[in-house]
Amino acid sequence: MYNKEKKFSYIKKGSGHPLILLHGLMGGLSNFNALLDFFPEKGYQVIIPVLPLYKMPLFLTNIYSLSKYIIQFLIEIGIKNSTLIGNSLGGHIALIIAKKRIDLVHSLVLTGSSGLFEKAFGDAFPKRENYEYIRKKSQEVFYDPKIATKELVDEVFHIVNDKKKGIKTLYIAKSSMKYNMSKDLSVIEKPICLIWGKQDPVTPPEVAKEFHRLLPHSELYWIDKCGHVPMMEHPKKFIKILEKWLSKFNLNHENFFCEV
Repeated sequence: MYNKEKKFSYIKKGSGHPLILLHGLMGGLSNFNALLDFFPEKGYQVIIPVLPLYKMPLFLTNIYSLSKYIIQFLIEIGIKNSTLIGNSLGGHIALIIAKKRIDLVHSLVLTGSSGLFEKAFGDAFPKRENYEYIRKKSQEVFYDPKIATKELVDEVFHIVNDKKKGIKTLYIAKSSMKYNMSKDLSVIEKPICLIWGKQDPVTPPEVAKEFHRLLPHSELYWIDKCGHVPMMEHPKKFIKILEKWLSKFNLNHENFFCEV
């Protein structure tokens, strides 16, 4: 059940320190189901905004506009001092927010994040009408191809074969690749947890190591036999790492509401 706040749609569950979950370009809110079930029972407020990937005008269809949208969303619902948890494109958005609006951020959790290097689609979707090709490409994101269910493959197939969605997907992917943050990371003075799949084919392990090197207050954790979306492929391991890391900060005694 979605909450509505002006132009924003989102899922919210629980109370306490806010965890803002940001999905990837070809992902969705369901990618975080395990976290949504677990963390509200542990005294956290879990918020998953719907990213307007296909609703923005084409000239605004880029990662900067998506980051601005999430900043506006956090201000609108009155949240500050939150932990932003981003996968792939969502991690990149979290980093941009941490750079531009440090007051809204307590900490970051990045998993398979773009921002330094990621393997992209290129200039087009080759064989986009070939369902088997799309199925294979979807499976390649994971270490265990069975994670790419028929429902997931159907959704990707629908996106790349919808002309408007396909074009906007490419616009966002290209803007993400252009917005390299290697020179920005040293100024992000926030605690950062990097949770990475050892077999991530999209943002390989070398990317995680480079994030760890460039981010001054980062900790790096690995999940073996895991691809680009650890919270889907190994939810229990992901949650165990994340809960232990969050527990260090005594978060639920902090003020996380914006001053009115």
